[in-house]
Amino acid sequence: MIRPGKEKLFEQMYGPDGDWTQLFRHGKGYCGTRLTRDCDDSRRYVTLDFWESRADYERFISQHAAEYEAIDLECEALTEQESEVGTLVVLRD
Repeated sequence: MIRPGKEKLFEQMYGPDGDWTQLFRHGKGYCGTRLTRDCDDSRRYVTLDFWESRADYERFISQHAAEYEAIDLECEALTEQESEVGTLVVLRD
């Protein structure tokens, strides 16, 4: 859940040209990020990060841990609550 008044900044950080996407673009196997917002609650978002494989994602996290943690820490001020839904596999495009 995004803090009231932080929606625009959140969208900038997590959007197609945001800090997260710019960082992920350095990772082999990164396919893109989709930012979605709940139709009934404008402060609830879901980000979907797509990777060729879980191994690509895990390698990226290992190689870029410091940068990842720095952005994550900066973004903590934007949210009241954050939770990981899970790791999903795209069955077909």
